[in-house]
Amino acid sequence: MTATPMASASAPPPAAQPRASDAFVAYVLSLCETKRVQSDLRTGLGQPVERCNYLHRHLVRRLPERQHRDARRAHYAVAALIAARPRSARTADRERGEAAVAVPAWYARPNMGASLAAAVNAGLMKPDSAEGDLHLFARQSSDALHTRLPALTRHLLADGITIDWAVLLEDLTWWDRDRDRIATRWLESYFRTANPEDGGTAADADDTPVTNAPHLREENI
Repeated sequence: MTATPMASASAPPPAAQPRASDAFVAYVLSLCETKRVQSDLRTGLGQPVERCNYLHRHLVRRLPERQHRDARRAHYAVAALIAARPRSARTADRERGEAAVAVPAWYARPNMGASLAAAVNAGLMKPDSAEGDLHLFARQSSDALHTRLPALTRHLLADGITIDWAVLLEDLTWWDRDRDRIATRWLESYFRTANPEDGGTAADADDTPVTNAPHLREENI
């Protein structure tokens, strides 16, 4: 009887499977290397899926045939936002990809609140404006949020602020069904990150017990 060889103690652990959202973003970034395709994707900015006629040929085979409406629109919206990046942001993304920078743990990755805080810290946005946007988002449906994102993301990207597209994709996917929790997470990230030299509020927030909120799921995204 042949013995089954034992794995070497020095063998590296198997690579973790990428999140579906990260894989989709990587796919869209590769599509945008072709200018004609990038132009097609850009036509979906702020549009519902039913008006994204030029996006179907590039995205439909990449997505599940049966997918919740919110998830489908989130994928189309993020694809359009990526395609609409200003040239400086496209160059920065390409350089980050070539540098193969390690991806941080999911909970440590920046959401929209953290991106707005980065803009405030860099003097690119006034705190009142950033906070006003976040409080407005917390009251809006995903349909209203989708119409505001093109101008906001372009403003952030043009000023050199990074947006984690995979995090935004998952947040948009679950926005209407879990808006309060996601909006709260954006606000918490903003106040923990904005103007850290002020001190006090962020440190005090760390002493607050965290409730056992359910994690976002990856099904149908």
